[in-house]
Amino acid sequence: MTTRRYALRNDQWERIQDLLPGRKGAIGVTAKDNRLFVEAVLYRYRAGIPWQDLPERFGHFRKVHTRFRRWAKTGVWERVFQALAEDADNEYAMIDSTIVRAHQHSAGAKGGMPTPKPLVAAKAD
Repeated sequence: MTTRRYALRNDQWERIQDLLPGRKGAIGVTAKDNRLFVEAVLYRYRAGIPWQDLPERFGHFRKVHTRFRRWAKTGVWERVFQALAEDADNEYAMIDSTIVRAHQHSAGAKGGMPTPKPLVAAKAD
C-alpha cells in the first residue's frame, strides 16, 4: 500500500469524518469531498506553501481558503483537534538538545538588560 506524503490514512479519516460539516445525512448542503478538502489544508501547512500554490487536484485555492476560514470561524477545526488530542500519545512533543540549537553568537555573550543612562547629569553640591 502506498500513501501520498500529505494524505490522511484511512484510520485517521475515520476518526474525524463524523465531526465535519457537510457530511451525508447532516443538516445543510452535502460537501463535495470533505476528505479532499482536509487533505488540501494538511498539504498547505505541511508543505509550508501559500494558498495560491495549492496543486490543482484540490480545486481552486480561493474556494479551499474560504471553506477553511468558515470552518475556523465556526469552531470545526477546534473540535477536530480536541478529539484528536484525547487519543494523542504526545510523542511528537518531545524535544531534546539534538533538535534545539542555540544561535552561533549565544556562547559567551553578556546577559541581562543594559543599564539605562541617566537623562540629566547629577548636580554636585
